[in-house]
Amino acid sequence: MKNIYKIIKISRPLYKILFVITLLIVGSAILDLSTPLVSKAIVDDIVAQTSASKNGNLQMLISLVILMFGLNLLGIIVSGLSDRLGDHFAGEQRRLLTEKFYNKVLALPQAYFDSEISGKIINQLNRGIFTIQNFANAATNFIIPAFLQSIFTVIILARYSPVIALLVFVLFPIYLVLSYYSSLRWGREEERKNKREDQLRGRISEVIGNIKIVKAFLTEKPEFNFVSDKLADINRIYAGQSATYHRIDFARNFSLIVILLGINILVFYQTFTKSMSIGVMVLIIQLVLQARRPLFAMSFILTQLQNAESGSKEFFEVLEIPDSEATVSEKRLKKFTQPGLTFENISFNYQDSGKILDRVSFSIKPLEKIALVGHSGAGKTTITNLILKLYNPTKGEIFLGDNSYREMSTEEVRQNVALVFQDNELFSTSVRTNVAYGAKATEKEIWAALKAANAEEFVKQLPKGLDAEIGERGVKLSGGQKQRIQIARAILKEAPILILDEATSSLDAKSEIEVQEALNKLMADKLVIIIAHRFSTLQNVDRMMVINDGRITQSGTPRELAQQPGIYADLLKYQIEGNKKLLEGFELT
Repeated sequence: MKNIYKIIKISRPLYKILFVITLLIVGSAILDLSTPLVSKAIVDDIVAQTSASKNGNLQMLISLVILMFGLNLLGIIVSGLSDRLGDHFAGEQRRLLTEKFYNKVLALPQAYFDSEISGKIINQLNRGIFTIQNFANAATNFIIPAFLQSIFTVIILARYSPVIALLVFVLFPIYLVLSYYSSLRWGREEERKNKREDQLRGRISEVIGNIKIVKAFLTEKPEFNFVSDKLADINRIYAGQSATYHRIDFARNFSLIVILLGINILVFYQTFTKSMSIGVMVLIIQLVLQARRPLFAMSFILTQLQNAESGSKEFFEVLEIPDSEATVSEKRLKKFTQPGLTFENISFNYQDSGKILDRVSFSIKPLEKIALVGHSGAGKTTITNLILKLYNPTKGEIFLGDNSYREMSTEEVRQNVALVFQDNELFSTSVRTNVAYGAKATEKEIWAALKAANAEEFVKQLPKGLDAEIGERGVKLSGGQKQRIQIARAILKEAPILILDEATSSLDAKSEIEVQEALNKLMADKLVIIIAHRFSTLQNVDRMMVINDGRITQSGTPRELAQQPGIYADLLKYQIEGNKKLLEGFELT
């Protein structure tokens, strides 16, 4: 039950609320048990009046009835207060758990997201919160009340009949053992079910995110069958859980009716022989009936315990992943002014991969524009990932100006780097929110950035201008428009280093010209690193670095490398020949 302990520990900020709820529950349990005691007194008074002596007390009877009404009313009030505070506790706990999980996810290394599906992460969050909340509700509504009622009931029964108290007490370990075995089996199967549930939710998330591919390749039926098969598998596991539960539940209930039969025989016999008063008989019957409530709750309680144990497993596993992006020092650096960038003998490999970079060394001067060229998989994007400190080098050291990356926090590094991606990394919110993302900008500054990015004209034509919703990943905009929104965002950041990762690769010729004009404005007064395959976007860089098999094999100006044998010259040749064939095909040469 290590995860149950973690649930209790993580809820430490809510202990005060939980303490008040516990006090209310204790009061409610006492009030519940006071009703049978008052009932006994009422029955005894009625029996005394109906007996031959007729020594009943009408005034006492009226007082007892009023007392019972008052106790019931007070019980309703206490129960209502407890439930209301329980709802407040549930809301605060949901907020606490979500904030802890989301804060942790935001601080996790990029490597974690490389190996996990977003739908799975969200499902783990939802399941963790759901099961923990159910456990908390069970604790406040069932576990604590059941425990207190069990103790109080046995104590009161022992006062009137030690034998019956013992019989009732024996029921609890029987129920506890059978319920524990049932919940243990349930919990093991629940973990199997959770794994399939994660696969299912992750796949659904991927399919929705790539719905165009699904439709284009006519794979709706296979995708549906995948989900259907997983659901059937989950149902098979659940059917096994249900069968086990009901078999054990029969054994529990059989033991209950056998012992209750013994209690009833004993109570009725003692009352018939007048060794027990009718009032005591009523009291015992009511107490035994109340004792059934915690017994019936026990199975539910243990099931909730096992569900919380298994359902929160991945939740806590995420919380326990070491932070790789924690601040290294409390020293905060301002944005650099015209910094240089240096790689010294950098080697790197991803988890479960071979070496991607092998002793790479280079220096980029302030305001220099360089291009990274090479075949796909050569290590170009890995270099930009290291510059962003999304990963740390396996060996070697990176310097921003004179400052080592090892001594800088991720925040200090990334506040000096702006990016324009190949993919249109936009949010499904407004143009305003996307452009000003990560920056505190006025409307005037946003429009200025849009103008510099050649985006002002089309944004003004949108139905709501800056407040126009652009859809998921900017689906309502064209490729060129989305890229220019990204450029405007990078302009607002005013970072001294700019990374362009295939920023024009997916654009048509007209859009490329418009975006390139915006990029030229953005690149002014910055150190720029460009990854591109279209050599038209590389002709104005100061220097090119050719990467092959994780090493820099060539370095020089575009003109110098074009005249040297090597990868760049070959790629340039292929592109020129392809363009010639295209022109010849249209008889334009």
